[in-house]
Amino acid sequence: MTGPQSTAGRTLVAGVGNIFQRDDAFGVEVIRLLADRPAPPPGVQIRDFGIRGVHLVYDLLDGCDLFVLIDAAPRGEAPGTVTVVDVELPDPASLTGPVIDAHSLTPDSIFALLASLGGRPGRTLLVACEPADVNAGMGLSGPVAEAVPHAARAVEEILAAAATAAPEAGSGASLPGKPRYREGRCA
Repeated sequence: MTGPQSTAGRTLVAGVGNIFQRDDAFGVEVIRLLADRPAPPPGVQIRDFGIRGVHLVYDLLDGCDLFVLIDAAPRGEAPGTVTVVDVELPDPASLTGPVIDAHSLTPDSIFALLASLGGRPGRTLLVACEPADVNAGMGLSGPVAEAVPHAARAVEEILAAAATAAPEAGSGASLPGKPRYREGRCA
C-alpha cells in the first residue's frame, strides 16, 4: 500500500503495553477502564493490543480517519503526567536502520513501521503517560495508576471533539485543554 489511506468514519483507539513491566501496562489499563464505560460512538473501535504492536500496524493499514494510541512513554515529565501529542508519521525515505525491534515496540517504532509499510491514518494522536517504573513486575506505580482515569477522560474528550467536528473539517478537531494533561507535538 502506498499513500494516505482513510476509511471514512473509522476511529481506532489502541492501548499498548506489557502488563509484566509495571507502568508499561498503562495503555492496557486505560483501555480496560474505557471498556467499562458506555459504548463508544458508531465507527469507533477501542482495542487492547498489549504487546502486539505489529498486529496494530497491520490493522492500521486498513485505514482510519483518527488513530489514538495510548501508551507509557518517557517524555521528561513528572511520573503520572499525561500528555496528548499530535503525531506526524515519519517520511519512509528518512528511516534508517531496522524499522522494528520486536522487543522494543515504542510508539516511535510503531509509527516508523506503519510509515515504512505505507500506512497513513487521517490523524494520529498519542495519549502518553510518563512512567515511574518499567521494571519487571505487575501493577502500576501510584502516580501512573492515578493518571489512568485522566487519560480515559482525555480520550473521551478527543472522541467527543471528533464527533462534533464539521464534516468538512475532518478529524482535525481541536484537542481538549485540561490542566491535568499537556498537549504537544512530535514529528
